[in-house]
Amino acid sequence: MNNNKSAIKSRKENSTRVAVIHDWLPLVGGAERVLEQILQIYPQADVYTLVDFVSRADAPFLQDRNVTTSFLQKFPKVEKYYRNLLPLFPYAIEQFDLRQYELIVSSSSAVAKGVITSPDQLHVCYCHSPMRYAWDLQAHYLKHTGLSSGLRSVFIRYVLHKLRMWDVISSNRVDLFIANSTYIAERINKTYRRESTVINPPVNINRFQIETRKEDFYLAASRQVPYKRIDLIVEAFKQRPDKRLIVIGDGPEHKKIKALAGPNVQILGYQPDAVMVDYMRRAKAFVFAAQEDFGILPVEAQACGTPVIAYGRGGARETVIDKRTGMLFGEQTVPSLLNALERFERLQEKFNSAEIRQHASSFSEERFRQELKAFIDQRLSEKDRSMFRPPALHGADNIPNLPR
Repeated sequence: MNNNKSAIKSRKENSTRVAVIHDWLPLVGGAERVLEQILQIYPQADVYTLVDFVSRADAPFLQDRNVTTSFLQKFPKVEKYYRNLLPLFPYAIEQFDLRQYELIVSSSSAVAKGVITSPDQLHVCYCHSPMRYAWDLQAHYLKHTGLSSGLRSVFIRYVLHKLRMWDVISSNRVDLFIANSTYIAERINKTYRRESTVINPPVNINRFQIETRKEDFYLAASRQVPYKRIDLIVEAFKQRPDKRLIVIGDGPEHKKIKALAGPNVQILGYQPDAVMVDYMRRAKAFVFAAQEDFGILPVEAQACGTPVIAYGRGGARETVIDKRTGMLFGEQTVPSLLNALERFERLQEKFNSAEIRQHASSFSEERFRQELKAFIDQRLSEKDRSMFRPPALHGADNIPNLPR
């Protein structure tokens, strides 16, 4: 009997028509790694996205995959300016016809969650973050794009105002929200007044090997943009010339960071992945000063058995265990980071590389697939039961007239 039930369940899962909605596909980043794992769970799924020009060599998981793009894809040379089409994104995402699907899974940090679905479809949104440039990072976005004042600023502010209104309205189209961290769950609740379930994103732990023999240098690595606060890390180490820091990465702030560096700070710029992993394995500690939604790099460092000194806000608060797998500092200031550095130096002999690696394993790709599939399977089952449940009768008014 149980075997029959399992067979029926398996046939049901295989026959469920699934659509996966992703904001856009210009390159492979953290959100695309989540998409890759979702498509492993649902290999029969069709993909919908605003624009798609990612190389299939970089994204082999999309090879031979049915990917449907919006009308924006037809704009000439759209890959060069697609972000400037932001005012059209809500309209474009609403044009997808998803009537043939029973399950809709959106991978959203912007507009993917805004697809239009019907009451008999289940729409689960894996939310990387509510769109930050329209909400809490609006002032930051305007400042760093040179749009803090002037007529263009007025226009962009109006666009963001309308986008916020659409963003809240479209959140009601989602049946169930999944947040990538408790921090994002709090932002979802603040922005949309919706509860969410936390399932941390996948990290490919297996590509990292533990190294127990650490060398006498610290490592910082990321894309060099303002909110990553690499400048803060470099400034702090400049005040500690006895400590060696290596910085890997490139970006708009590269020249500024290079100018800040003292003789004890080595700026390597962009490095191939193999070089980065090698430094990550050998470093005494990985230093991370950004307030990230989740932050994959600190988990990757811990997968190498390397402790992390991190700003204790955002995702790092959930991925780094203070005084066990790293050290957290409370403010994005040089004194606060230096204080954490001194505390780490005093306690560094107590950090166990095997324990740090074991903690990182709890963020694996396998764990992500299992948790996400179990969550969605349960909700699909509940939805099936509710669809076939007969309506309850309340009071005599609901009793049909019987012939006499």
